[in-house]
Amino acid sequence: MRVRTLAMVLLAGGLALSACGKEGTPTDSGQAAPSQSVAADVSVDGSPTFDAIKARGKVVIGVKEDQPGLGYKDPTTNKYSGFDVEVAKLVAAQLGYGEDKIEYKAIPSAGREQAIINGDVDYYVGTYTINDGRKEKISFAGPYFVAGQDLLVKADNTDITGPETLKGKNVCSATGSTPIKRVKDQGLTDKITEFQNYSQCVAKLDEGAVDAVTTDDAILKGYAAAEEGKYKVVGKTFSEEPYGIGLPKDDKALRDKVNDVLQASLDDGTWQKIYDATLGKSGSPATKPTIDRY
Repeated sequence: MRVRTLAMVLLAGGLALSACGKEGTPTDSGQAAPSQSVAADVSVDGSPTFDAIKARGKVVIGVKEDQPGLGYKDPTTNKYSGFDVEVAKLVAAQLGYGEDKIEYKAIPSAGREQAIINGDVDYYVGTYTINDGRKEKISFAGPYFVAGQDLLVKADNTDITGPETLKGKNVCSATGSTPIKRVKDQGLTDKITEFQNYSQCVAKLDEGAVDAVTTDDAILKGYAAAEEGKYKVVGKTFSEEPYGIGLPKDDKALRDKVNDVLQASLDDGTWQKIYDATLGKSGSPATKPTIDRY
């Protein structure tokens, strides 16, 4: 099983994952993610979401579980790891909740908005691209990272070198994701396969049932690094994907608080330490994002 293979690779030596085309250099690619000091006596006046968290006594966070280096659940330990997970923990700590007061809920791309609207999660951190369509249903804090869409193919593939070479090729991505929408809108190919999770797409690529997997470069490089020599990421990124933290639409108080937390992490070096311990393990550089306070 692919998930088991990924888990073995990760446990054996840690994942090398990169996001190409970024500026700035990781300061220490071997360090562990920083431990978060839990804030005391936190208040977020006017936030119904924070009131619900306090009443419940824990924070419920929506995440991905099949994205190595970003949001990944180890099947042997059931522990979550990755850049997105560390950002989620940072926010929770600054809201007053340590790791023992966090419940993670793995929700696929197509179910994210509804989970936030329903109150199934307090916030969502999982390669969640900020766009105007989604802002009609929910709100976003951030961005906390900027990625770009790319393509994953088998290492011996010479036919696909970028989006312009996808005509007639079977391309796979996650249902409800921004990348699959872009493939459709731009008419890059009329052969499209969709699954709930990217790991299912990678399994189909391995079988030869699809020719390429498309999503953000950070995600794809994670899969390529997990099975070195089997896959490769090709071409240049053909989009800009600002990752945001999904929040209830009308909870401006919480959005402002989370933006303050993210900005502080960018200013005091915490963001860089989190990056270095996760996506930066490959030595690939990254640019700090600019918070969009709308």
